[in-house]
Amino acid sequence: MNLFKSLLAASVFASVAALAATSASAAATRYPLTLENCGAQVTFAHAPERAIGLGQNSAEILLMLGLEDKMVGTAFWPSKVMPQLEEANAKVKLLTVEFPTFESLLAENPDFVAAALPSLIGPTSKVAKREDFEKVGVPTYLSPSTCLSTDKVKDQYGSRDKLWNMDLLYKEIDELSQIFDVADRGQVLIKDLKQREAALRANVPTNGKKLSYVFWFSSPAPSADAYLGGKNGASGFVADVLGGVVAIDSEAEWPTLGWKSIIAANPDVIVVASLDRNRWELDKPEAKIAFLNGDPAVSQMPAVKNKAIVVMDGQAMNPTIRTIYGAEQVAEQLKALGLPK
Repeated sequence: MNLFKSLLAASVFASVAALAATSASAAATRYPLTLENCGAQVTFAHAPERAIGLGQNSAEILLMLGLEDKMVGTAFWPSKVMPQLEEANAKVKLLTVEFPTFESLLAENPDFVAAALPSLIGPTSKVAKREDFEKVGVPTYLSPSTCLSTDKVKDQYGSRDKLWNMDLLYKEIDELSQIFDVADRGQVLIKDLKQREAALRANVPTNGKKLSYVFWFSSPAPSADAYLGGKNGASGFVADVLGGVVAIDSEAEWPTLGWKSIIAANPDVIVVASLDRNRWELDKPEAKIAFLNGDPAVSQMPAVKNKAIVVMDGQAMNPTIRTIYGAEQVAEQLKALGLPK
């Protein structure tokens, strides 16, 4: 636990320091600014002054862009804020770590809402639909990484037919920085993330085994199906960056499988998520690891017997600003385990 949190803090520090040191270089935003975002046209007459970060990824990108003074609230946090963003985040009102109500968002009189997930502003949202915000004159922006088709997978998370990559994240950072007229900060952040990915890929052994992974996000109970990272989502990206593959062959963003199927997949490494939300007992990595080692059938998996279990920040299993940091966490722990062999 302390290892991966300290790694996260160290990696974020470099990004924040770079943002603080940068000088203006990118072109200033010309308003009105119109963007195409997840099938919608969104126009901004001026830079927002009362923004809400609806979802952890959206909030953390805004904070990493140094926009805490332009934010009036955040909501929906699966994990605690990045360690090096704690001071900035403390300046922003936390509405709730779970799903907020539409009324609680409007009570902050926002002039912009950046949302991380369709479940927060999409057609089946538990909060409000995008058109609900349009009716009250509040422009919205949905993370391009989560604009997924639900044609094949009939749930709110949808599916991907090709592997997610950081280009969608860079688009999100760039567009949010344009919206707030801080494009120079966005470019510095993008440069840092590109360098991190390149460094990870450069360290992949050329003669080692191509490891297969299962990314276990959480489960409502040990007997319930597990929520796993799909092969084309952020978990698949992490595996790819580290020279491996996801053992679960599903295009669903979050496939749910029983342990009999997971055992049959026979991964080389099991990555368990650490979540701070405390919705379920198995949000905790310690609970996951105890189950893996204690269940009569699951404990016989080669990955469990070989102690090839690593912990990753659960938010990094979403396609977010944290994903590359999650890959760094896994890489460090694999190195300590002597993997791949």
